[in-house]
Formats: sequence, structure tokens, C-alpha cells
Amino acid sequence: MPYLTSAVLGAALLCFAFLGLRARRAEGPLDDYVTARNSQSARSLGISFLASGMGAWILFAPPEIGAMVGPLALLGYALGSALPLVVLSLYGPVIRRYLPEGRSIGEFAEACYGAGVRRWVTLVSILYMGCFLAAELTAIGAIASLLSEVPSSAVVIGVALVTLTYTAVGGLRASLATDRWQGWLLLALLILVTGVVLWVLPPMPEQASLPQTPPVDALAVALTLVIAVTSAELFHQGYWQRVWAAEDQRALGRGALLGGVGVLLVIMAIGGLGMLAVMHGLPLGEPPMPFFALLSEAPGWLAIPALVLAVTLVASSVDTLQTAIASLVVAGSGRSGLSVGAARLVTVGLMLPVVVIALQELSVLRLFLIADLLCAATIVPVLLGVWRRMGSLAAMVGGMAGLVGAVVPGWWAQGSLLAGIQAASFPGGIPALAPFVGALLASALVSVVIAMAWPAPRASLTSDGGDA
Repeated sequence: MPYLTSAVLGAALLCFAFLGLRARRAEGPLDDYVTARNSQSARSLGISFLASGMGAWILFAPPEIGAMVGPLALLGYALGSALPLVVLSLYGPVIRRYLPEGRSIGEFAEACYGAGVRRWVTLVSILYMGCFLAAELTAIGAIASLLSEVPSSAVVIGVALVTLTYTAVGGLRASLATDRWQGWLLLALLILVTGVVLWVLPPMPEQASLPQTPPVDALAVALTLVIAVTSAELFHQGYWQRVWAAEDQRALGRGALLGGVGVLLVIMAIGGLGMLAVMHGLPLGEPPMPFFALLSEAPGWLAIPALVLAVTLVASSVDTLQTAIASLVVAGSGRSGLSVGAARLVTVGLMLPVVVIALQELSVLRLFLIADLLCAATIVPVLLGVWRRMGSLAAMVGGMAGLVGAVVPGWWAQGSLLAGIQAASFPGGIPALAPFVGALLASALVSVVIAMAWPAPRASLTSDGGDA
């Protein structure tokens, strides 16, 4: 069985490599390597946003939230994952019109506020995506151990090497090409795995009920997830690359909206399986893993398509993150700072520490939450760049105020600055609403007050301009 599983996984990864390498441009310029500018239709963007936004995390987090907290919190998680794409469908065309030759969220920040803010935004974005990358590779190692006898380290290294091969050679075009196939494949495999699980489950017990979480607690979890996930994913450079990869503004708006709807539906469906597991009284394990509890009730052969599903999810997110981090480094070096060859070396170099971290099988949840909080403290000043009054002073002070605002709730509640800092670092990896609300409110309030008092002398980003 390990040999059959290894052969199937190897075949899937080789198919992804073939698709990615076939899409490369042999002598394309650096700009095409990191943006694939003006090349993607609305439909291609929609499936790409769906595939790149998914990952192995959907097999863990949404089912656990559905099983342990209930439908309200699950809806918050789904909305938080879909809202960044809705924001891009609205903001993206404006940003693209103002910055037609842009390549990254860092360049947008620099156009609004200068190089200092760009460096901070780039650092936050790389930190978030580095956590995401390590978490995805760690997750596929854990799933391989759960579902097969294939060594987890072999699966981690295999996924990293294959995705690295085609993204280093083909850049964003390779990632976009594989997204189209990976998106449809993951939907087909999700339907297959879910259908078989539902078929073999016994009838619902008469006393079955949804998780009994108090509405106030469920709402707090939902709001925490909406703020944390939305703020963090707006720093996902893979999404921003697709702003300029779109054929035009119309394709961008429709594609981002299509991807957002797809993400919402997939997360609600997979989270619903978690509620189904708890309603059937299945043992969820420790920590709870409802999706895999359902798989344990299914025929043994289903482990192979489930593992291929997990590899597809991880490959689709990892290749996006690889090209995204490399593009941020390239954009940060200036228009003529790096060659395509140097960009490829950056793509290879960034994976070495990530793979080492993933092989340690560490929990990255706490680091993820801290990165999410940094994003929440920074995102409002960045997006306010479309307002003509905003300047670098308002953005930088607003971002710092967001960090202070994250600490204030714990400081106020426990009477100690140290306790406030500790609460904002999420001890035990448990998400809390107060630091996120404090970060958002403080950054927004201070940014607006300073912008009103000392408006920046620049044109509004919403002024008319041509499309790229």
C-alpha cells in the first residue's frame, strides 16, 4: 500500500510540474515573471483565486470550528476567508487604475506613502506568508502520517521540490496554469470524498443536535475570525499579483468576486462536515480533527484520493506563496534591481528555511495569530491610501497606534502592561477578539484624525485614469 500511495502522489506532483513548466516563457522579462500582466480572464482568475486561497488548512480549521463552536462561528470563518477577495473586487480596479505598472502591495504603499511604509508593509506581508508556507508544509506532513505509511518528510520535501521547480522556472504564469487544473481537481476530489463519507455514515441519531455554544461566545469567535483572516489575507501578495495579471479592470472585479463566492461555499461545505461528525457522536480525537474522524468511518481505499486532495490543496497554495514572496523581494529591489535569474534564486532560497521549519512538525498557530494581529494593525492605514488626505505620517502613526491598541484591552483588564503584551501574543495559541478589535479601532481612529489635521498634498487614487 505505501508503494501504491507513493506512486499516485508522485504522478499527481509530476502532472503539476508538467503543467507549470509548459506555461513558462523561455525569455520573458522580469515583469512578466512576477505579474503575468494583463493575461488572465475573469474565469481564469476566479478559479485561480479559489485554488490559491485554499490549502490543507481547510481540512482542519473549518471542520473543527463547525464541530466545536457551531454554524455562526463557521460563517465568520468563511466570510473572513472570502472578504479579502470581495475587497479586491472593489479596491483592485481603483488601485490598478492609479498604479497600472504596479507589482505588489508594497509598491502600492510606496506610491501612497513612501519607501519607509513600503518596507514595513513588505515585512508584514513576508512574515504572514512565511507562516502560511510553513503551516501548509507542516500540515501535509501530518496528513501523510494520518492517512498513509509514506514518510511525512518525503511528502513535505516532494511537494516543496516539485512546486519550487516549476515556480522557479515559470514564475507566476506557472502558478496560474496549475491553479486552473488544481482548482477543478480539488473540487472533484472534495465531492468524491464527501459523497463517499456521507454514503457510508449510519443514520443520524434521534438525539443529534448542533454544538451548543452560547450565541454571544459564538459571535465573538465569528468576529475574531472575520477580523483576523480578512486582515491577514489582504497582505497575501499572491492575491495582489493577480490584480495586475487580470486582462482589465472588469475581469479583475468579476474574477475576484467569483473566487470569493467559491471560497465561501467550499469552507461552509467542509465545515458542515465537522458539524455532521459531532452530530453522529464520532470520536473527534485530541486535538479535534472531525474531517479525519469521518474518514475513519469510510472504506480504506478512500485514503488515497483524500491524500491526493490534501497534496493538491497544499501544492496550489504553496506555489502561489513561493511566487508571491519572490515577487515582493523583486519589487522591493527596484525596477532594475534584479534579473530573472536572481528572482529564481530568491524563489529557491526562500524555501530552504521554510522546509526546515516544516520538518520539525511544530505548531505554528501562535505565530500565525501574531502575524494576523500585525496585519490587523496595519491594514486600515494601507487601504486608506485611496483617500487623498492620507499621508505617510498618518499611515505610520496609525500603524503604530494599532500595535498599541492591540495591547490596551489586556492592559486595561489586568492592570499590567506586561499582561497586556502577553495577552496580545495569544498564550496557548487561543484566538481572542479584544486585541484584534483594539488594533483595528486604534489604527483607524488615529489615521483618520491625523489625516484630517495634517492632510497630505497629493492627488486622490480614485481620480480617473486609464486601465493597464
